[in-house]
Amino acid sequence: MASNGIPTRVLGRTNERVSILGLGGWHIGAVKQEKEAIRIMHAAIAEGMTFFDNAWDYHDGHSEELMGKALAMDGLRKKVFLMTKNCERDYAGSMKNLEDSLRRLKTDCIDLWQFHECNYDNDPDWIFDKGGMKAALEAKKQGKVRFIGFTGHKDPSIHLNMLGKYKKWDASQMPINVGDAVYRSFQHKVVPVCQKQEVGVIGMKGLGGGYPKGLFPEVMDVTPAECYRYCLSLPIATQVMGILSMQQLLQNLAVARNFKPMSKKEQAAFVGRVSERCSDGRHETFKSTQMHDGPHHRKQHGFAAA
Repeated sequence: MASNGIPTRVLGRTNERVSILGLGGWHIGAVKQEKEAIRIMHAAIAEGMTFFDNAWDYHDGHSEELMGKALAMDGLRKKVFLMTKNCERDYAGSMKNLEDSLRRLKTDCIDLWQFHECNYDNDPDWIFDKGGMKAALEAKKQGKVRFIGFTGHKDPSIHLNMLGKYKKWDASQMPINVGDAVYRSFQHKVVPVCQKQEVGVIGMKGLGGGYPKGLFPEVMDVTPAECYRYCLSLPIATQVMGILSMQQLLQNLAVARNFKPMSKKEQAAFVGRVSERCSDGRHETFKSTQMHDGPHHRKQHGFAAA
């Protein structure tokens, strides 16, 4: 437990303790006023939120630049566990992504560097065959990144393929929400493998995706607090949350400070409330459609960008 009341958990084999809430890089880049985005980030750190999420392609690099500016003030970089993501699959592209991210984030080392959006069946092969993984291991050896991982929001089978290709991943990011319990379930199929391999689990899309309020609270009789309490009751290290305002930050911090795990019985009852409407994927469109796949990765695989 952090001194100001926000719980922390160990991130897999890293032995690093991170806040159970993570600040999402995509959303912070969508805050209209730069000063307000920086104010939100500074308030999050002051309140004990230590896990910061980002990616090379978020808002064409704006999210990383904004976060770098915020963390460069008053030595705040030292107070966060900084994660960003590599969007390339080959060696040269990965190294270019890394140098761009280091420059934008104004740091000489990224705590966790993850392969972004492993959403296509051939992504695991590309990452290992084209040299992306070689780049990640070299960057770790050079001290430019401390830990490596991967993300994806499409299908548990792709995560399982990645976990099978390398046994020493430090972390993996995936959809963790109540709907996931009954459709292409990462929490049932992937999390147990991560636990066995000591891979830290980073949750995302806790409200079912959707912008800006989250899909589940908008279409079902559930609250954001219930949704996040469910996520945090699972064996994850941190849940990344999209935060667009100071009000949302304070609401999410309250969830963390007041957190009491759901019992297995409570979890089952909560899943039961949404299972009929979630079991066909209609409310997890990031899994069941290509709507939420990033434009960089669509182009990478020969699909038209949205």
